[in-house]
Amino acid sequence: QVQLVESGGGLVQAGGSLRLSCAASGTIFSINAMGWYRQAPGKQREWVATITSGGSTNYADLVKGRFTISRDNAKNTVYVQMNSLKPEDTAVYYCNAFVTTGESRYTRQYWGQGTQVTVSS
Repeated sequence: QVQLVESGGGLVQAGGSLRLSCAASGTIFSINAMGWYRQAPGKQREWVATITSGGSTNYADLVKGRFTISRDNAKNTVYVQMNSLKPEDTAVYYCNAFVTTGESRYTRQYWGQGTQVTVSS
């Protein structure tokens, strides 16, 4: 019904920047909060950042001041600008969104399949 697709991952040197995008598609009535999570090998998935439908943002302490989350409601897309990247930022990054479908008006969380971010030292 609803698909979330991430893009923008890749290989970058420490101190560099990447911008990730996540576009939602399908029969969508509205999207509430959207966010980013990440999971490094052998570690639990951790929350990175969230943005509400009204544009309020929250960040995990480890990325605060380096990452910026934003959204384009007309495009059903959430972004995260990642600056001053560190090797410990290496992970698969997943987006999620709280979506109300246009047909059933059913609301639930959806997840993307992830995009790899690798930061070299």
